Amino acid sequence: MAETPRSMSTEEHARVVEAIRAAERQTAGEIYCVVARSSDSYFLPAAFFVTIAILLVSLCASLALDFWWLDIGTQWFVAAQLLAVACALLLLKAIPALRILLVPRGLQYRRAHDNAVKQFLARNVHITSARTGVLIFVSLAERYAEIVADSGINQHVPQDGWDDIVGDLIAHARRDRLADGFVSAVATVGQHLALHFPVGTEDINELDDHLVEI
Repeated sequence: MAETPRSMSTEEHARVVEAIRAAERQTAGEIYCVVARSSDSYFLPAAFFVTIAILLVSLCASLALDFWWLDIGTQWFVAAQLLAVACALLLLKAIPALRILLVPRGLQYRRAHDNAVKQFLARNVHITSARTGVLIFVSLAERYAEIVADSGINQHVPQDGWDDIVGDLIAHARRDRLADGFVSAVATVGQHLALHFPVGTEDINELDDHLVEI
């Protein structure tokens, strides 16, 4: 994503929080939302791929020079390689938005998934009494969303039950309507939870009703 993802407004935060509270009035489950601007700096993987690309290009250049019988001293050729790598690294350092463009999509998704699991544990979504916590996670730079559910919920709701919610959330984010996506996702997750974990008379709110931006 070339442009910097924008932060959500106070009004958008309030809408999502109200959606969480409305959903949790119908269920004993707990819903927590996290949106990350990016799940990694991507400097090291971008630097690795750029360096490999420069070495491959320089190899092709050396073969072309040899074909045309052009002689360049080894020390000058190595110096040119090092200069090219140094310039590329400085460019990556100066323009962070370039980094993710050089990283394979699969690696982006793995980093975003790792961050989702990290947030699930860091926000204590896994310590609810009945193991009914759900994290709705979005990483904007990677255009990635995931629902991480605790073990008590996974016994009742299969993965494909979350896939449609994730797809809709990503579609909203692409249209710059992330708050609408979270509100819709929270409502649908709440319906799943209410079906299997209806609210009880002694139900307490075990997690803060928050949308956290990191």
